[in-house]
Amino acid sequence: MEVVWAMGQVGAVWVAVVLGLVMLPSALGISLGISEAYMWVLVKTLEWATIRLQKGDKKPQPQMPQTPTANGIIERDETPMEKEIALLHRADFEFSHIFYFCRKGFEAIVEDEVTQRFSSEELLSWNLLTRTNVNFHYISLRLTVVWVIGVIVRYCFLLPLRFSLAAIGITSMIVGTTVVGQLPNGSVKNYLSEVVHLTCSRILVRALSGTIHYHNKENRPQKGGICVANHTSPIDAIILTNDGCYAMVGQVHGGLMGVIQRATVKACPHVWFERSEIKDRHLVTKRLREHVADKSKLPILIFPEGTCINNTSVMMFKKGSFEIGGTIYPVAIKYDPQFGDAFWNSSKYNIVSYLLRIMTSWAIVCNVWYLPPMVRKEDEDAVQFANRVRSAIARQGGLTELPWDGGLKRAKVKDTFKEEQQKNYSKMLVRNGSVG
Repeated sequence: MEVVWAMGQVGAVWVAVVLGLVMLPSALGISLGISEAYMWVLVKTLEWATIRLQKGDKKPQPQMPQTPTANGIIERDETPMEKEIALLHRADFEFSHIFYFCRKGFEAIVEDEVTQRFSSEELLSWNLLTRTNVNFHYISLRLTVVWVIGVIVRYCFLLPLRFSLAAIGITSMIVGTTVVGQLPNGSVKNYLSEVVHLTCSRILVRALSGTIHYHNKENRPQKGGICVANHTSPIDAIILTNDGCYAMVGQVHGGLMGVIQRATVKACPHVWFERSEIKDRHLVTKRLREHVADKSKLPILIFPEGTCINNTSVMMFKKGSFEIGGTIYPVAIKYDPQFGDAFWNSSKYNIVSYLLRIMTSWAIVCNVWYLPPMVRKEDEDAVQFANRVRSAIARQGGLTELPWDGGLKRAKVKDTFKEEQQKNYSKMLVRNGSVG
């Protein structure tokens, strides 16, 4: 009996802490300063660990094969290909000229610029989470003790707390939207729906120990518009809905996700498509245009890349989002990998493994920039408009802009694209006098 009583007391204290320190501040949109204090301690600890690593690296170590710690394992020449070939063939042809093409081929096989965007970016220094530096070695007892303490804190305290908050946030979302969905359409229903979505999103952000810095809030997406953002993680949507409400667009799912979709659509005009409908491009475009035409509806949130990229780059934006019409509100999201890797490599980790990695990281820290609204120009097609928006997001977020389709994460390069590159090679060779 005493054990049961003690467990009941612990449970009551736990619930009181969660309700008083998390749920109530989330509903009111205020901060008690706990996250700020936690981040301050965390930053100081990581700074100390970095100094210890730097001091340890100066000590003599056993001779071991050295492996570069930067992202690139080969050194690339950034000179344009046409210029290189022009310089290469000023003189008569020599057999050694083929080495240029061999080098390009080796670069493409060893480290092409697409594949490396689907793996986690490597840190310059260890963040006490994992060996992000391949040359990391034992430094000192104190650093090891700090790492062990960190493991205990993350798995024995933070993980249960975050799991509890996530369960509360998801349950509150389902129950709240279901209740609000029973109300007649009108301003009261819309207001309560926004309150429920914002409150639950804030609880879920706290479940990730999220610290988010929003910039240029005067450019926040307005009703009747389309919000487009670069895509790193499934939590991108939570990061954005923590600061405002959006109408989501996506495919109908089963399981827990399906329960959430069916509940939320009752209270908010989300746009969910059946699997058969999502393949009908004209139907999708029609439904999205109808949504945008109603200026009383929430802005649509779309991730035009169609897949998660590793927080270093922005890849090709699919043009469908830019054929709808209306005002585009670009948003740039950049995560700080020092505190936790937000990138979801869906080909390597399933969603459960990914969420476990997220909830056992130190924190999720990111910057969100709201860019000025953009509209399609008269002489601009959908592809050009998409590229212009992508460039603006890449510049603001300090991300590398790549023209490649993120679909290459799971699909092979089309034969037509290979043929186009072969034609470009032949044109450069002919133009520089290498052929004929």
